[in-house]
Amino acid sequence: MLREMADLGFTHAELSHGVRVTLVPGVLKAVEAGIIQISSVHNFCPLPPGINHAAPNLYEPSARDYQEQEQWLRHTKHSIDFAAQVKARVLVLHLGSVRFFWGNPATALGHYAESHPVANPAQDAGYQRVLAKARARMRKKMDPFWAQTKASLAKIFDSAAGKNIRLGLENREKFDELPPDDDFTSYLESLPAGGPAGYWHDTGHARIKESLGVIDHQKHLAKLAPRLIGCHLHDVDAEGHDHQPIGAGVVDFKMVSSFWRPEHVLVLELNPRVSVEDVLASKARIEALL
Repeated sequence: MLREMADLGFTHAELSHGVRVTLVPGVLKAVEAGIIQISSVHNFCPLPPGINHAAPNLYEPSARDYQEQEQWLRHTKHSIDFAAQVKARVLVLHLGSVRFFWGNPATALGHYAESHPVANPAQDAGYQRVLAKARARMRKKMDPFWAQTKASLAKIFDSAAGKNIRLGLENREKFDELPPDDDFTSYLESLPAGGPAGYWHDTGHARIKESLGVIDHQKHLAKLAPRLIGCHLHDVDAEGHDHQPIGAGVVDFKMVSSFWRPEHVLVLELNPRVSVEDVLASKARIEALL
């Protein structure tokens, strides 16, 4: 797996939340042999025993159930240890979600978008009313879940700092996932300067949220630029499918690239069905923007 990436001209790779335990010996062998370097690891990596499919939300830091909290903590610390073992710089994390027994506001947003397709949600008064109600419902419900996420993160800061691993807190594409995009800045600013956590920007997720009228991609990045530590780079086509080759969709990568700095980790996060030719073309397009 890693030899294939190296043969395509990549010097570094991210190990994702799809890496099974059975792949670990080969990964370690490739790293030790100098075939490739590991830039980042995505929680949970390797996958918990018995899990054989990508499962980044198998356990959530926002969970109210004590057993799930403990499982999240256990496997996240394992991922931190593994990241240090393969000499990665960053562990990318999802921050949980708000669980609704009924009336999930994301459903109402989706239904309206499907039945009232518009080019610009910001200019659609009906959609804006639905969005305002969805935001209010999310805010009303989220406090205990967001408080639990912050408490869960606090339990891994020392582990990450001790292993010299940065925690990349990733923006998400679903409306009910945490935190609401506007809350990233205040949370990161509440952490001690020089701490182990920073912002991880996913271009596809941001574009999907922008298409829903939830954020302005450029303004969102500008606010979080001082805390940015890395990016997942992939495009989104006109139908809203992400993890597409760079340049095959509607993401403004020239704008995104204006926020890149030499210390950032940049990762192409492409669909497994993307062809080798499109992988190489994506790599060339990103390098041209550096």
